[in-house]
Parts: sequence; C-alpha cells; structure tokens
Amino acid sequence: MAITRGIKHRIRGVYSTQKITRAMNLVAASKLQRTRNKLQNLRPFMEETLRVAYDMAARVTDRESVYIKARPVKNTAIIVISADRGLCGGYNVNVSKAASALISQNTREHLITAGTKARDYFRRRNRNIIRTYQGVSEMPFYEDATDIGLLAVDLYESGEVDEIYLVYTEFKSIISHTPKTLRLLPLPDSPENSGYMDFEPNEEAFLAYTVPKYVSAVIYGAMVESSACELGARMSSMDSATNNSTELINRFTLQYNRARQDAITQELTEIVGGAEAL
Repeated sequence: MAITRGIKHRIRGVYSTQKITRAMNLVAASKLQRTRNKLQNLRPFMEETLRVAYDMAARVTDRESVYIKARPVKNTAIIVISADRGLCGGYNVNVSKAASALISQNTREHLITAGTKARDYFRRRNRNIIRTYQGVSEMPFYEDATDIGLLAVDLYESGEVDEIYLVYTEFKSIISHTPKTLRLLPLPDSPENSGYMDFEPNEEAFLAYTVPKYVSAVIYGAMVESSACELGARMSSMDSATNNSTELINRFTLQYNRARQDAITQELTEIVGGAEAL
C-alpha cells in the first residue's frame, strides 16, 4: 500500500504542474495575439525607417561624417534583446549565442542587455556589460527603446565605441524564430548616390537630429519583434510541457493500477491460504 500511496502522490504532483503549464500557455497565447497585432502595424514602419536611413546615408555628400565614416574598430557596442524570464525553450540561448559571435579577441565589447537572461548569460562569461534594462521584454515601450538608443549613440559620438550592433530575434511564426544581427552605426557607406537631397541647416546637424531617432525606432521595432518571439516560444514550450505531463500521468496511472492489482492479489492469496490452514 505504501507503493500505491507514493504513486498517487506523484500523480497529484504532475496534475498540479500540468495546471500551471496549461495556464501559462493560455496567458502567453493571449499576450501573443496583442503583440502580433502591434508587430503587424509596426513592421512596415521599421522597414521604411531602415530604407530611409540607408537612402539618406547614400545621399550625404560629406563622406567624413561621424555617422557614416567607418573607423578602425577597437570597441564595439552590442545591444542584445532577450527575455526577463525563462521557460521559453532555446529563445534566450540562441540570441545570446548570436551576440557572442560578434565578440572578437581584437576588440573590446560594450554590452547593453535588454532582458535579464542575456545579462546572466554574459555575466557568467565575465563579459563587459555596461547597462542592463529589466522588465521590458514582454511589453516594451518606445521610451525604453529611446533610453537604449540614446545611450548607444552617446557612446558612438563620444568615440568610446566605433560601431553599434543590434542583436534580436526575428518573428516568422509561432514556432519559427531566427536570431538577427543588424549594424546600426556607422550607416552604410554606399558608393551609389541615388539623387540630390538638400539638408537644413546642414548635413551634420540634420544627421545629429535624425540618427538618434532612427536608432531608437529600429530598437523599438526589434523589441516588439523579440517580444512576439518570446511569447511564441513560451507558448510552444508550455504546450509541450502540458503534453508531456499527460504522458506522465498515464504512465503513473498504469503503474498505480498494476501495484493496486498486485496488492489485491496478494491479499486474496493470504486469505485463501489462511482458510486452507483452518
């Protein structure tokens, strides 16, 4: 009987876990629907922002501009967008590994992490983390992206870093997410000038006003994209966990029935043996 009590205790434990995973799946699904709607409206804006920024860079006549001219790279700023919580499969590890691929022995990294999981990943590896933003992964706001963007642009303008990269996860579907790396600064020095553009009051002043807004807009789009990926990954993970718990319950139920049957058989055997002895 002690065996059957132990199995019943394990079944109750798995049932409790299943309730949690099912609830987390429903919560993630609800949040994902809202985030996908926001992403659907925001993605064209992000793509157009990149197109305009690259086109603007191609039309600037001053190729020595601080925002366009490439420098010898000694310090690299890497903005990594991850989740604040786990239970979302390989989402956090994949984006952190993509950021690690940018770290070179010949340069010093300056990491800006949005999400505690990327912070923990690089902290364990003794990397140079200069700023961490927490509580922004599931529901990012434009103000959060602006704070990150202004910090990165200030580092670039002051010469503390020579280039800025953004690493995030691109949302393709609920089960398909791909880490993506994007260089924010310097802007691409395209040899093709697609036409004339007049800048007021001058090119450098115009770029100084426009570039921080471009960086913030792209970071915000990446944060929303990453949020959708996080929720989709968590939804899939919790769905798998719920299915696995159902399999465990079935397995433990079978063990319980067999153990109970053995116990009943043993009791009957003892009763029959006792009757024969009398």
